[in-house]
Order: sequence, then structure tokens, then C-alpha cells
Amino acid sequence: MNVTPVLDIRNLSVDFAGQGQVLRVVDNISLSVNPGETVALVGESGSGKSVTSLAIMQLLQKPAGRIAGGEILLNINGTQTDLVKLKEEEVRRYRGKHMAMIFQEPMTSLNPVLTCGYQVAEALMLHEGLNKKQARERCIELFDHVKLPRPQAVYDAYPHQLSGGQKQRVMIAMAISCKPQLLIADEPTTALDVTVQKSIIELLGRLQQEYGMGIIFISHDLGVVSDIASRVAVMYKGKMVENATAADIFKNPQHPYTKGLLACRPPMDKRLTRLPVVGDFMLTDTEGRFTETGLTVDGIRATLAVDDSAVRAQSEQIAKGDVLLKVENLKVYYPVKKGVFGRVTDHVKAVDDISFNLYKGETLGLVGESGCGKTTLGRTVLRLLEATSGNVQFEGKDLFGLSTGDMRRLRREMQIIFQDPYSSLNPRLTIGHAISEPMLVHKLCDAKAAKVRTIDLLEKVGLKAEHYNRYPHQFSGGQRQRVCIARALALNPKFIVCDESVSALDVSVQAQVLNLLNGLKNEFGFTYIFITHDMSVVRFMADRIMVMNKGKIEELGFTADVFAKPESQYTQKLIDAIPGVL
Repeated sequence: MNVTPVLDIRNLSVDFAGQGQVLRVVDNISLSVNPGETVALVGESGSGKSVTSLAIMQLLQKPAGRIAGGEILLNINGTQTDLVKLKEEEVRRYRGKHMAMIFQEPMTSLNPVLTCGYQVAEALMLHEGLNKKQARERCIELFDHVKLPRPQAVYDAYPHQLSGGQKQRVMIAMAISCKPQLLIADEPTTALDVTVQKSIIELLGRLQQEYGMGIIFISHDLGVVSDIASRVAVMYKGKMVENATAADIFKNPQHPYTKGLLACRPPMDKRLTRLPVVGDFMLTDTEGRFTETGLTVDGIRATLAVDDSAVRAQSEQIAKGDVLLKVENLKVYYPVKKGVFGRVTDHVKAVDDISFNLYKGETLGLVGESGCGKTTLGRTVLRLLEATSGNVQFEGKDLFGLSTGDMRRLRREMQIIFQDPYSSLNPRLTIGHAISEPMLVHKLCDAKAAKVRTIDLLEKVGLKAEHYNRYPHQFSGGQRQRVCIARALALNPKFIVCDESVSALDVSVQAQVLNLLNGLKNEFGFTYIFITHDMSVVRFMADRIMVMNKGKIEELGFTADVFAKPESQYTQKLIDAIPGVL
């Protein structure tokens, strides 16, 4: 039985013009989506997958971006329309009603000065002809449908008052409000907790069955894709290099790039000495031509695998050594004020009476859902946040008892790598300036020596000397994170807090950064607290794992033990929520 696709893309090409040249970012791709089918579009940042989605929605920024050729055929109730040929006012009749999109970052997709309810109701009044009262009632029904707590309160809430997962559910409610035949989900779960991510995937599956929507699910994470897609199309540098059923892609990938993406994700069934990267499977020359290495995913993982007992023995040896950081009964409480006079009626216990030791040369994985207190804990032990009570000792020094001057001098020994590298760097300073500045502030050397050391650090983290005079906006996300790592290394610290430092990176870039962090640890003897919500990443990185829940330690143990036999139901829930094991 032949099924007419709800979307049929034929030989689509997209060009971007700028700085006197035209760049082809999507090159002659074809793709179809049937009603009730989920087709995943995967690849790294810059592969062209998001540009493809914007072309479908006719949201390319003109005149820089334009469709250079091809057809985008949308089938509505048996009538096929080529979206490429429509004028903007004609496209508006389809956009939102017959095709909708969930964007990657809900905070930037929602208007911060309008309530969440109004933004969804507006679409209902525009496309469905509902009055204000009817739109409100329908909107609250939708919020309940996507499992938002207290939907009436959410209707009147502003985006900043909701968590990341809740904002994403608002975006989903908006996208399905008019029951579209086609839904495009562009990285809808990136940087979300694994438990929230799982709930979003389940929600999309349920809504798809209910409405019979065709879904394009865009992602760089093949683990997530394996849980949701029936077909997978792989994009690389604007071209579609593989298009097959999900079963064929995961069991028998044909293109070396696909093999690389599959291998980059940390496996759950074994510990590796390093993570494979795309370069293990394909070698490219300066003109972008590639040569296959002939390696397989299982083959390279087998050569890199290490026995968990050996890892545990090494971790036990570290735990018998010197204590670098000692945390005792640490509390960080935030007052909740109510009433006309702002009286304190309660406290939010972000960190609630936590004690642990961190040993020299150890990587301690700190995991838990958003709001569990892990970031607050990481920043408090660095005295970037003030504690309510408790004690933190660094190499025997009482951090909370140090003067401002003594603490400033000690900061040379302690650094932090933040989650978002772009907001961590001053856009007006070159990266050379950003890296060398701490050396000059702490008077470790003169400007000439600082430049030499900065160039050495750039090369150590996989960048080049010629990058010294470039600005942050001239780099990719992975490159900016390498700059932040180089800056953290500039003062030769003993202790580094990595706060979700790879959560928003492509899985292939993530693998490179994780390998880099481990290599630097082995070379310089660093000690890490590695904060993450990704259990597969912490499985690869950590000697021990500390699981936090509602400000308390839920579980603390050696990595292999925690994964083999978790003591806490909460830990088991986090492990169970990990997307498809590859």
C-alpha cells in the first residue's frame, strides 16, 4: 500500500551569502516523511540539519540565506503544495497550523515579557479563530495534555519562572495547538536532564500517535535517536551521506562518519581508556575529501576497553592518598520571603548538610537532576557563593576563614570551567587576552612570557597559535570550550570544577573535550569535580560518583559499583533514563 508523504523534499539546496562569497550549506538533499512516522536528521553542528528545518518552515534569514534549488512539497488533505513557490503571506497560512517547529532553546524562543499562556493562546486565536476565553480554556487543556504541573498557574507565568523542561513543554503545547500534520523538533532535549529528556521523548511519541503527525527529529545524539526514530538520515557538511531505517543505521552503518557518531557516545557496558572520535574512522584532507580507515565501532571499542576491576583498583588507590578538599556539614539555604514586610517564612535548602572528601588526582562525578544543588555545591566550595554554615578545607586551609586577599591568592590553585563557553568569554577581548589576563593579574610573568605560555596552552588544547588574536564569535562551541579550558590551565591549578562543561556540545566534540580533560589530568595531576546530568559521561570520566537529590547526598561510591548495583532508587531512575545504549 502506497502512502503519500506529508513532506517530500526533492533535491534541496540552500546558499548563504556573506563577505563577498556564497557558501552552499545544504547540498542537493532529498527526504520524505510519512504521516505518523518519525525521521531523525542527525549530524554535527554545521552539518546543515537545522538550516534544512528552517528552509522547510521558510524561516531562512533573507537575503543572506536563500533556497538555491529543489522542491519542498507539503501534502495537506490530499493537496500537495510546493512551499518554495509560495509568497510569505501564503506561507503563514501553513506555518503554525499545518506545520510547526519546536526550537532547541525554549528560553530564546519564548518572549520574556509575555506570559506563557498568552503566547500559546495567540496562535489559537490566529489560526483557529477562537476568542480570548476559548483560547485560554484550550491552552490550559494543552498544558495539562503535555503534563505541565498546575496548568492554570503556568498560563499566567512568565518563561523565567519555569524550569528548562517546563519551558520545553510550553513550546510543545504551542507547536501542537493546531494539530499540525508535520512537526519539526530541533534538538528539543539537548542540555536537559536525562529524566526530563526521557519524559519529553515519551510525550512526543504519545502526541504523535494521537494526532498522526509526521515528525522530523533533529539531533546530534544517536542514543536519543535510537529511542524515537524509525528512519535516520545522516548529514555531513551539507550533504546527506546515509539514509536508512534506524535498525540498519545502528546495526550496520555504511558511512565512516556515521560510524564515528555512533562510537563517540560513551558506552554503558564498558569503560574505555579514551573515547573514539570521527577521525578514527575517516581521514580528511584540506579540500574536505576523506579516506576510510576501515575500523568498525565494535572493533575500536574493543581495543580501548579496560576492565572495571582495574579502574576500581586505581580509584581505590587514589582514595588512600592525600585529601585535597574536605567538606564538612555544608549548608547553603536561601530565604523565602512573603508578606508586605518581606518576612522569612521558609528556606530553599539548595545544599543541605553535605560532607565528603576529595582526594588528590581524583575525578569525582557529581550528578543529579536540575535543582538538586550540584552547581551550588561546586560554586560554594570555590567560595563563589557564600555558605550558610559548614566548613571547607583546601589542603588543610579553612577557606571560609581566609581574608579576601588570602582567598584571591589561593584562587590560583582552584579554577572552574562553566557550561556555556560563549557567556564565559568577554566578546570584546581576543582569546589571547582572555587566557593571558589571569597570569598578569596574579603577576606570574610579564606580558611577553604570558603570550608565549598562552600560545603553548592553545596548542595543548588542540588550537593553533594563529588563533591568539581572534575573538570568541569566530570559533565554534567546541573550540570556545577549549579556550575556556586553556584559560583554566593558565595558573597551573591543582583543582578544577567542570560545571556541565560538555552538556551542550555535539557528541563528537564532546568526546574530544572529554579525552582532552582526561589527558590533561594524567599529564598535570589535576583533581576534578565533574558536574553533569549525563550518566554515560560520568561513567567514562569519574573515579567515584556522588549522586545528589534535593540538596542531599543520595549515594556516594566507586563508579563501577554505582552502575553495577546502585543503592538508591533515585540513582536507578537516573540510570534507567539514559537514552538508547549504543
